[in-house]
Amino acid sequence: MDARNRLIVGLDVATVADAEKLVSTLAEDVTFYKIGYQLAFAGGLEFAKDLAQSGKKVFLDMKLLDIDNTVASAVENIVRMGMTMLTLHAYPKAMQAAVEAAQGSGLCLLGVTVLTSMDDHDLIDAGYQGDARSLVLKRAAQAKEKGMGGIVCSAQEAEAVRAIIGPDMALVTPGIRPAGTDAGDQKRVMTPADAIHAGSSHLVVGRPIVKADDPRAATQIILAEMQAAFT
Repeated sequence: MDARNRLIVGLDVATVADAEKLVSTLAEDVTFYKIGYQLAFAGGLEFAKDLAQSGKKVFLDMKLLDIDNTVASAVENIVRMGMTMLTLHAYPKAMQAAVEAAQGSGLCLLGVTVLTSMDDHDLIDAGYQGDARSLVLKRAAQAKEKGMGGIVCSAQEAEAVRAIIGPDMALVTPGIRPAGTDAGDQKRVMTPADAIHAGSSHLVVGRPIVKADDPRAATQIILAEMQAAFT
Protein backbone atom coordinates (compact mmCIF):
# COMPACT_ATOMS: atom_id res chain seq x y z
CA MET A 1 0.00 0.00 0.00
CA ASP A 2 1.11 3.56 -0.68
CA ALA A 3 0.91 5.51 2.59
CA ARG A 4 0.12 8.69 0.65
CA ASN A 5 -3.27 7.21 -0.21
CA ARG A 6 -3.92 6.30 3.42
CA LEU A 7 -2.89 9.49 5.23
CA ILE A 8 -5.69 12.05 5.49
CA VAL A 9 -4.47 15.48 6.58
CA GLY A 10 -7.04 17.45 8.54
CA LEU A 11 -7.31 20.99 7.21
CA ASP A 12 -8.26 22.29 10.64
CA VAL A 13 -7.39 25.90 9.87
CA ALA A 14 -9.25 29.18 10.11
CA THR A 15 -9.40 30.30 6.48
CA VAL A 16 -9.32 28.99 2.94
CA ALA A 17 -6.10 30.97 2.42
CA ASP A 18 -4.50 29.03 5.28
CA ALA A 19 -5.72 25.77 3.72
CA GLU A 20 -4.39 26.70 0.30
CA LYS A 21 -1.00 27.52 1.79
CA LEU A 22 -0.84 24.19 3.60
CA VAL A 23 -1.86 22.21 0.51
CA SER A 24 0.83 24.01 -1.48
CA THR A 25 3.42 23.30 1.22
CA LEU A 26 2.61 19.60 1.40
CA ALA A 27 2.72 19.36 -2.40
CA GLU A 28 2.69 15.79 -3.73
CA ASP A 29 3.35 14.21 -0.34
CA VAL A 30 -0.37 14.38 0.47
CA THR A 31 -3.20 13.29 -1.80
CA PHE A 32 -6.05 13.16 0.74
CA TYR A 33 -7.48 15.98 2.90
CA LYS A 34 -10.21 16.27 5.52
CA ILE A 35 -12.45 19.31 5.69
CA GLY A 36 -14.56 19.70 8.81
CA TYR A 37 -16.77 22.29 10.43
CA GLN A 38 -14.10 24.92 11.07
CA LEU A 39 -13.11 25.34 7.44
CA ALA A 40 -16.50 24.40 5.99
CA PHE A 41 -18.08 27.47 7.55
CA ALA A 42 -15.31 29.73 6.25
CA GLY A 43 -15.76 28.97 2.55
CA GLY A 44 -14.40 25.45 2.81
CA LEU A 45 -17.19 23.73 0.90
CA GLU A 46 -16.30 25.53 -2.33
CA PHE A 47 -12.64 24.85 -1.56
CA ALA A 48 -13.48 21.16 -1.14
CA LYS A 49 -14.93 21.07 -4.66
CA ASP A 50 -11.85 22.85 -6.00
CA LEU A 51 -9.58 20.32 -4.28
CA ALA A 52 -11.52 17.44 -5.79
CA GLN A 53 -11.40 18.98 -9.24
CA SER A 54 -7.62 19.37 -8.89
CA GLY A 55 -7.26 15.63 -8.39
CA LYS A 56 -7.06 15.48 -4.60
CA LYS A 57 -9.30 13.21 -2.55
CA VAL A 58 -11.52 14.93 0.00
CA PHE A 59 -12.95 13.52 3.22
CA LEU A 60 -15.89 15.78 4.11
CA ASP A 61 -16.31 15.46 7.86
CA MET A 62 -19.84 16.72 8.38
CA LYS A 63 -21.09 14.04 10.84
CA LEU A 64 -24.60 14.27 9.41
CA LEU A 65 -27.59 13.41 11.58
CA ASP A 66 -31.13 14.50 10.82
CA ILE A 67 -34.45 13.15 9.60
CA ASP A 68 -34.14 10.62 6.77
CA ASN A 69 -35.20 12.93 3.95
CA THR A 70 -32.79 15.67 5.00
CA VAL A 71 -29.87 13.25 5.26
CA ALA A 72 -30.68 11.77 1.85
CA SER A 73 -30.92 15.19 0.19
CA ALA A 74 -27.61 16.27 1.71
CA VAL A 75 -25.87 13.10 0.54
CA GLU A 76 -27.18 13.54 -3.00
CA ASN A 77 -25.68 17.03 -3.14
CA ILE A 78 -22.37 15.87 -1.65
CA VAL A 79 -22.15 13.15 -4.31
CA ARG A 80 -22.39 15.89 -6.94
CA MET A 81 -19.52 17.76 -5.24
CA GLY A 82 -17.14 14.92 -6.06
CA MET A 83 -16.21 14.04 -2.50
CA THR A 84 -14.40 10.79 -1.70
CA MET A 85 -15.59 10.21 1.87
CA LEU A 86 -18.40 11.60 4.04
CA THR A 87 -19.13 11.08 7.72
CA LEU A 88 -22.47 10.71 9.42
CA HIS A 89 -23.32 9.61 12.93
CA ALA A 90 -23.84 5.85 12.99
CA TYR A 91 -27.54 5.89 13.78
CA PRO A 92 -29.31 3.11 11.83
CA LYS A 93 -32.03 5.23 10.21
CA ALA A 94 -29.60 7.93 9.13
CA MET A 95 -27.20 5.34 7.70
CA GLN A 96 -29.98 3.61 5.78
CA ALA A 97 -31.11 6.90 4.21
CA ALA A 98 -27.55 7.85 3.29
CA VAL A 99 -26.73 4.48 1.74
CA GLU A 100 -29.82 4.62 -0.45
CA ALA A 101 -29.02 8.19 -1.54
CA ALA A 102 -25.39 7.39 -2.41
CA GLN A 103 -26.16 4.15 -4.24
CA GLY A 104 -24.28 3.88 -7.54
CA SER A 105 -21.82 6.68 -6.70
CA GLY A 106 -18.20 6.46 -5.62
CA LEU A 107 -18.85 8.19 -2.30
CA CYS A 108 -17.61 6.19 0.69
CA LEU A 109 -19.97 6.71 3.63
CA LEU A 110 -18.36 6.49 7.06
CA GLY A 111 -20.26 5.85 10.27
CA VAL A 112 -18.92 7.83 13.22
CA THR A 113 -19.13 5.60 16.28
CA VAL A 114 -17.89 7.52 19.34
CA LEU A 115 -15.82 10.70 19.07
CA THR A 116 -12.18 10.23 20.07
CA SER A 117 -12.49 13.23 22.39
CA MET A 118 -15.00 11.27 24.51
CA ASP A 119 -14.44 8.60 27.14
CA ASP A 120 -16.73 6.47 29.31
CA HIS A 121 -17.48 9.34 31.70
CA ASP A 122 -18.43 11.65 28.84
CA LEU A 123 -20.90 9.08 27.52
CA ILE A 124 -22.49 8.72 30.95
CA ASP A 125 -22.86 12.50 31.14
CA ALA A 126 -24.53 12.42 27.72
CA GLY A 127 -27.09 9.88 28.93
CA TYR A 128 -25.65 6.68 27.47
CA GLN A 129 -25.39 3.46 29.40
CA GLY A 130 -22.30 1.29 29.09
CA ASP A 131 -18.78 2.11 28.01
CA ALA A 132 -17.34 3.68 24.85
CA ARG A 133 -15.92 0.42 23.52
CA SER A 134 -19.26 -1.39 23.71
CA LEU A 135 -21.04 1.43 21.90
CA VAL A 136 -18.35 1.56 19.20
CA LEU A 137 -18.69 -2.16 18.52
CA LYS A 138 -22.49 -1.99 18.43
CA ARG A 139 -22.47 0.87 15.94
CA ALA A 140 -19.81 -0.82 13.81
CA ALA A 141 -22.04 -3.88 13.47
CA GLN A 142 -25.02 -1.70 12.56
CA ALA A 143 -22.97 0.18 9.95
CA LYS A 144 -21.94 -3.06 8.28
CA GLU A 145 -25.54 -4.27 8.31
CA LYS A 146 -26.73 -1.07 6.62
CA GLY A 147 -24.12 -1.28 3.85
CA MET A 148 -21.89 1.62 4.87
CA GLY A 149 -18.49 2.01 3.26
CA GLY A 150 -16.57 2.29 6.48
CA ILE A 151 -16.25 3.22 10.12
CA VAL A 152 -14.66 6.06 12.07
CA CYS A 153 -13.40 5.06 15.50
CA SER A 154 -10.45 5.39 17.82
CA ALA A 155 -7.47 3.26 16.87
CA GLN A 156 -7.78 1.78 20.35
CA GLU A 157 -10.91 -0.01 19.14
CA ALA A 158 -9.65 -0.69 15.61
CA GLU A 159 -8.68 -4.32 16.10
CA ALA A 160 -12.05 -5.25 17.61
CA VAL A 161 -13.93 -3.25 14.96
CA ARG A 162 -11.97 -4.87 12.13
CA ALA A 163 -13.01 -8.28 13.45
CA ILE A 164 -16.66 -7.19 13.15
CA ILE A 165 -16.64 -5.38 9.81
CA GLY A 166 -14.23 -7.67 7.95
CA PRO A 167 -11.36 -6.77 5.62
CA ASP A 168 -13.15 -4.75 2.95
CA MET A 169 -14.71 -1.78 4.76
CA ALA A 170 -12.63 1.33 5.39
CA LEU A 171 -11.56 1.84 8.99
CA VAL A 172 -10.65 5.48 9.50
CA THR A 173 -8.99 6.52 12.74
CA PRO A 174 -8.55 10.08 13.98
CA GLY A 175 -6.77 10.87 17.22
CA ILE A 176 -3.42 9.84 15.72
CA ARG A 177 -0.47 11.21 17.62
CA PRO A 178 3.15 10.39 16.75
CA ALA A 179 5.25 9.43 19.76
CA GLY A 180 6.23 12.45 21.82
CA THR A 181 3.46 14.78 20.60
CA ASP A 182 0.73 16.37 22.71
CA ALA A 183 -2.62 14.54 22.77
CA GLY A 184 -4.48 17.87 23.01
CA ASP A 185 -8.21 17.35 23.58
CA GLN A 186 -8.09 13.75 22.32
CA LYS A 187 -8.58 11.07 24.97
CA ARG A 188 -8.24 7.84 22.96
CA VAL A 189 -5.08 8.19 20.87
CA MET A 190 -2.49 5.93 19.20
CA THR A 191 0.69 6.25 17.13
CA PRO A 192 0.50 5.82 13.33
CA ALA A 193 2.28 2.44 13.26
CA ASP A 194 0.24 1.02 16.12
CA ALA A 195 -3.00 2.16 14.46
CA ILE A 196 -2.13 0.38 11.23
CA HIS A 197 -1.11 -2.77 13.05
CA ALA A 198 -4.48 -2.64 14.83
CA GLY A 199 -6.37 -2.69 11.53
CA SER A 200 -6.80 0.95 10.48
CA SER A 201 -6.94 1.54 6.73
CA HIS A 202 -6.75 5.36 6.85
CA LEU A 203 -5.27 7.70 9.45
CA VAL A 204 -6.50 11.24 10.04
CA VAL A 205 -3.78 13.58 11.28
CA GLY A 206 -4.46 17.24 11.98
CA ARG A 207 -2.56 19.24 14.56
CA PRO A 208 0.69 17.23 14.53
CA ILE A 209 1.05 18.39 10.91
CA VAL A 210 -0.90 21.64 10.77
CA LYS A 211 0.74 23.08 13.90
CA ALA A 212 4.23 21.75 13.18
CA ASP A 213 7.10 24.19 12.61
CA ASP A 214 7.77 22.31 9.38
CA PRO A 215 4.51 20.67 8.22
CA ARG A 216 6.09 18.89 5.27
CA ALA A 217 8.86 17.36 7.38
CA ALA A 218 6.28 16.24 9.96
CA THR A 219 4.21 14.69 7.16
CA GLN A 220 7.18 12.81 5.73
CA ILE A 221 8.03 11.33 9.14
CA ILE A 222 4.45 10.09 9.55
CA LEU A 223 4.36 8.71 6.01
CA ALA A 224 7.59 6.82 6.58
CA GLU A 225 6.24 5.29 9.79
CA MET A 226 3.02 4.32 8.04
CA GLN A 227 4.80 2.81 5.05
CA ALA A 228 7.01 0.71 7.29
CA ALA A 229 3.94 -0.54 9.13
CA PHE A 230 2.20 -1.53 5.88
CA THR A 231 5.13 -3.66 4.73
